[in-house]
Amino acid sequence: MKSVPIKPREKDAILQALGAGVVPKQGLSHVQVGRAREVKALLGDIERIAQGGAAFRLIVGSYGSGKTFFLHLVRLVAMEKGLLVVNADLGPDRRLHATDGKAQSLYNELMRNLSTRTRPGGGALPSVMEKFLQESQNKAQQTGRPVVEVVRERLGTLEELVDGFDFASVLNIYRQAAIQDDENKKNAAIRWMRGEWSTRTEAKQALGVRSIINDAGFYDYLKLMGQFAVLAGYKGLLVVLDEMVNLFKLQSAKARTANYEQILRILNDVLQGNTSHIGFVLGGTPEFLMDSRRGLYSYVAMQSRLAENQYMQDGLIDMSGPVLRLAALTPEEILVLLEKIRHIFAVGDPERYLVPDRALTGFMDYCAKKIGEAYFRTPRTTIKAWVNFLAILEQNPGTSWEDILGQGQVTIQADSLDENSASNPGERGEDDDDLATFRI
Repeated sequence: MKSVPIKPREKDAILQALGAGVVPKQGLSHVQVGRAREVKALLGDIERIAQGGAAFRLIVGSYGSGKTFFLHLVRLVAMEKGLLVVNADLGPDRRLHATDGKAQSLYNELMRNLSTRTRPGGGALPSVMEKFLQESQNKAQQTGRPVVEVVRERLGTLEELVDGFDFASVLNIYRQAAIQDDENKKNAAIRWMRGEWSTRTEAKQALGVRSIINDAGFYDYLKLMGQFAVLAGYKGLLVVLDEMVNLFKLQSAKARTANYEQILRILNDVLQGNTSHIGFVLGGTPEFLMDSRRGLYSYVAMQSRLAENQYMQDGLIDMSGPVLRLAALTPEEILVLLEKIRHIFAVGDPERYLVPDRALTGFMDYCAKKIGEAYFRTPRTTIKAWVNFLAILEQNPGTSWEDILGQGQVTIQADSLDENSASNPGERGEDDDDLATFRI
């Protein structure tokens, strides 16, 4: 493996996350393996968004198969390609459709997590609004026109869209507040853009506008944000939503249907070319998609649009449809993954490797015997076990890796959960432990 330097602080952050079974917020490139075809397909979507089109993808995979990791990777790629990215997890208080503030709560979370290449950790909305003003000023200087006239003209393109007038009005209020150095009004405008005002009365007192971003405007304002991204000098907006299984868990059939209709509305707009410069990437489990009683397939209109290519058999693939299933990692890819984690433990120095190459294949054989085929389907399980295994060796110098494996000191606490066991709503979340967890 090519020696790649790794900072000690970066090592600790990556291993702490991997050991807990979650995706690290930094250093994804150090642990990325496989998924080449899937990444290529999403790259095509990102290029389509940048060129003025739209995209929709439902990323499907079992618990622990790497959905969240893949979604994080897509976020990073989109930011590098010049897109704004918003992301959030659905939950009991966040839905695509609601009448009690849950859709507004999701919008608020998305805007708080708005990220750019220079602000990958979120909180980038103020800087995006400032960049819009800077772009307007640059155009004014190039054309010799007053800035206020250029801003009014550019915002006019938003006013033609649903809820666009109010959106443009708040942006103009922000511009005026910036000129007057009125921080209170600037903050009030940012709060409005994030969907934080709970009543119209409060918004009117603070900004003089009569509307707020609420449940009803959730999707329309996302489309406006996609157009605004272009005005601010970006190439579009990518919306990344994880934990879609929470819609599957809704007890109310009416609530599930309403949320599925919102997904259908988004999908129809993308397929029919009714929106531009925006893409949606949703992460869900197989039962969320295919369960005929509670999943997306229970809604006939969705089933017909999400049905897979009937000719996908005998190893043939089709990455052009809206559904993208994450294939299991191959044994060769698992081996590369273990090598990369070993490399991280050694902070990029091969001289400090805790185990030799043959320990990797020995560990793989051990896992295959203990948990069988599930070990390939859920890389999170193997990663957690490998991190724990190397942690023991690192903290106990002189300990033999052969003795640990040979004496069976790596024990398994099996949970015997298969893909269909989540049919009991509320029983399990996507971030819960996998089919089996390891204990050293």
